[in-house]
Amino acid sequence: MAVIVVSLATSLTAVVVRSSFSSSPSLFLTKLKSAPCLRFTFSVSPFDSYRRRGVKLMAHSARATLGLTQPANIDVPKIAFSAKEIDVAEWKGDILAVGVTEKDMAMDDSKKFDNSLLKKLDAKLGGQLSEASSEEDFTGKPGQSLVLRLPGLGSKRIGLIGLGQSATNTYNFRNFGEAIAAAAKTAQASDVGIVFASTGSISNESKLNTASAIVSGTVLGTYEDNRYKSDSKKPVLKSVDILGLGTGPELAKKLKYAEDVSSAVIFGKELVNSPANVLTPAVLAEEASKIASTYSDVLSATILSAEQCIELKMGSYLGVAAASENPPHFIHLCYKPSSGPVKAKLALVGKGLTFDSGGYNIKTGPGCSIEFMKFDMGGSAAVLGAAKAIGQVKPRGVEVHFIVAACENMISGTGMRPGDIVTASNGKTIEVNNTDAEGRLTLADALVYACNQGVEKIIDLATLTGACVVALGPSIAGVFTPSDELANEVFTAAEASGEKLWRMPLEESYWESMKSGVADMVNTGARQGGAITAALFLKQFVDEKVQWMHIDMAGPVSSEKKRTATGFGILTLVEWVQQHSS
Repeated sequence: MAVIVVSLATSLTAVVVRSSFSSSPSLFLTKLKSAPCLRFTFSVSPFDSYRRRGVKLMAHSARATLGLTQPANIDVPKIAFSAKEIDVAEWKGDILAVGVTEKDMAMDDSKKFDNSLLKKLDAKLGGQLSEASSEEDFTGKPGQSLVLRLPGLGSKRIGLIGLGQSATNTYNFRNFGEAIAAAAKTAQASDVGIVFASTGSISNESKLNTASAIVSGTVLGTYEDNRYKSDSKKPVLKSVDILGLGTGPELAKKLKYAEDVSSAVIFGKELVNSPANVLTPAVLAEEASKIASTYSDVLSATILSAEQCIELKMGSYLGVAAASENPPHFIHLCYKPSSGPVKAKLALVGKGLTFDSGGYNIKTGPGCSIEFMKFDMGGSAAVLGAAKAIGQVKPRGVEVHFIVAACENMISGTGMRPGDIVTASNGKTIEVNNTDAEGRLTLADALVYACNQGVEKIIDLATLTGACVVALGPSIAGVFTPSDELANEVFTAAEASGEKLWRMPLEESYWESMKSGVADMVNTGARQGGAITAALFLKQFVDEKVQWMHIDMAGPVSSEKKRTATGFGILTLVEWVQQHSS
């Protein structure tokens, strides 16, 4: 098998590999076994249509995108974070942001704060802080903020940011950072100091994680994806001082780690936000190759063309791709530490549908969300975002494979039809009873490929089913795995990252609805339990010796309120890989 290895300062090139088949493969690589008195021959390749249309496989032309749209270059916010131990009343800057719980806002009979820090700041401000918070009915509830310009402190303004009844986890502290970013935007502040009204109950280890979460929230809250807007404002925030959580090299290292991972989350958000007329499978492959080029000391890229995927007998993946004018690109990045032994081999597999029309089972009617189907590559964005972060933080002792079967699910005369039978690369046959259940078809071959890399554990992420959104809502991803060990690892990582997961059952009896009369299986089962049967389908393509988890992130891939991508999954994946680092 010929491959393309992309390293520093190289670009993708056209590679044509002739199929090793003695005759042209059938559509989606499905063959009939011989039977008495029956003889069939096939001479149609789904990729003959590419050649007829003059499309060069793996060739990246400079032709204009549909609509002539090109994203502007928007830099990731460059904010200088530092940890300091100084008198907060003397801190100089634009806003001193104080994180307060509802308990911190308690007042005595004379309407003065009970909390010692708030009492001290209020005294410096002549009692105006307690008076204003009472008048504005600020009680410290989550989402509340009060920013005042008052003389008496080293800072120009003081801000109270509500933490709710208590702030005890990464999710709360990241939201706190986002609230600070919002307050800084409104006030056009460039320098912000952050302090908690109460820190006595926070352990030293918790202080590290708290500071990290604040950095992550502040960076992500400051960034706005304005690449496709004709006019955009640059963020004003330049520096953030974290006060009262300690100092030293360990904390500084944690802040740097949070900045690196946050930049990877922004990269993932940009991928998902990019429209399908800009982010084609070829462009997604280019972005993956850029990551490998940037961190070429630890990352390499292999991009397989359609022809090479035919040689690997990826009929399930190629069946989905066959209708599109944009050829598929199978992406494989590999992280290997620059020195030391490798003690764990992991794989991250992401669904990479850069657009999903539904195929012949086209998405129609209210609620079909076809206009949001650029989000259908959210799994691949999580995987590639994780690759970027891993390339930056360079964990030791762990090898990681990042795998994406990128393509579009479109409609044309060369496309997959309902009732077709496709053959995956592990030899299993699938009767396609719904072309809009395409993501699992691409993941099938990606999972087989991942197992062939000799990995011990695999996590796949996909915007796979609406059923999971119905079950868990828009902010929680569903987790399916037969491995309790892997479940414990990933939930520990998710808790540290502040992302919400919920374990779902793999009810084997539901597989009955996935049986076909003419093939090994169908690609969709009964309407009830649709997220479970989708996970059971994927399980058919994973080696029994490999620990495997499927994460259905159809809900949290985007924010309905903000109408943009969230970058979901990247933080958890990086934490999980870090767990396996020596």
